[in-house]
Amino acid sequence: MFVETLAAPLTIAFDYTRSLGPVLGRFMAGLRDRRVMGGRTADGRVHVPPLEYDPVTHEPVTDLVEVAPSGTVISWTWTGRPLEGQPLDWPFGWALIRLDGADTALLHAVDAGSAEAMRTGMRVRIRWAADRVGHIRDIECFEPGTATAGPPGPESEPVTMMTTPIRLHYRHTTSVEEDRYLRALAEGRIIGQRCPACRKVYVPPRFCPADGVAPDEVVEVAGRGTVTTFCVVNVPFAGQRLTPPYVVAQVLLDGADIPVPHLILGVPAEEVRMGLRVAAVWRDRADWGTTPENISHFAPSGEPDAAYETYAEHL
Repeated sequence: MFVETLAAPLTIAFDYTRSLGPVLGRFMAGLRDRRVMGGRTADGRVHVPPLEYDPVTHEPVTDLVEVAPSGTVISWTWTGRPLEGQPLDWPFGWALIRLDGADTALLHAVDAGSAEAMRTGMRVRIRWAADRVGHIRDIECFEPGTATAGPPGPESEPVTMMTTPIRLHYRHTTSVEEDRYLRALAEGRIIGQRCPACRKVYVPPRFCPADGVAPDEVVEVAGRGTVTTFCVVNVPFAGQRLTPPYVVAQVLLDGADIPVPHLILGVPAEEVRMGLRVAAVWRDRADWGTTPENISHFAPSGEPDAAYETYAEHL
C-alpha cells in the first residue's frame, strides 16, 4: 500500500575558502590582471591552469609563462537550462578550450548564442569580468573570436585566499518511520521505534544498524535525558546562530537506546558534564511544525546527575 509521507525542499550551503599556494596564487593574480599564466613542466608542456607539481618529476612547478587569451574548442556540450551558480543564466556551451601557447585544455563556458553555432575547432576568446578579484570567475566566459595578448607587464602580488560559494538544493522525502516521528513532534511528543530483533529503541526511528531490520513497535519516550558526551563550540563561523562558547551534546532520552545530538543551553558551557540530567525546551506552540526544530534546546532539569553505569553502554 502506498503511503504519502512528508517531503520538503532542503539546501546545504557553505562558502568554501582555500589557500592557493605560490602557483595558483600567481595564476589567479594573472586573471585579476587580465593575463592567463600557464605552468611549464620538465617535458616542455605548458599546462593551463598550471600544475603545482610536475606529474613526471614530482618537483614543484616554478616556470610560469603567459599564454594567449584566445584558443580552440577541443570538445563541448550544450547547457540549455543553466543552473544556479553557473557562469551564465542563459543557454551556453561548456567547452574544453586549448589556449594558444598551451598544451592542455581549460574547461569554461562559451557564450555562442545557440547550440548550432557551437562546434569543435571554433576559435574563441576570453570575455573578462568587469570586476576582477583573483578568481576563476574573472573569466566571465568565452565568446567566438580571436584576441591577442597585450604587452607583458609586471606581475602583481599573488592571491593568497579564494572563496567559492557551494549550494546544493534537493528535495528530501521521509521514510514511513521518519514521517511518523516528525508528525509526533508536531503534537509535542517524542517517539522512537523498537527493533524486533535486539529490542533497542531508536530515536529517531531507523533501520537497526546491528540487525538490518525495520523497527516495528512505536515507543513514546520522555522529553528528559542524560548528557553522555558533548563538545564545547569555541570557534566562530559564518552563519553561526549562537555566540561561542556553547555546547552541543549527545542526549540519551529516557526510554531510548541511542542518544540524539542537540544544544545544551541555560547553563554555562564550563558546567556541562557527562551525566548531566536535562529536559527538552520546546518552542512556542504557535511555531511548531513537522520538524525537529520544535525543540529549541535542552536545559538542566535540576535532577541529580545520572550514574556513569546507567549510560556507559550508550556512549
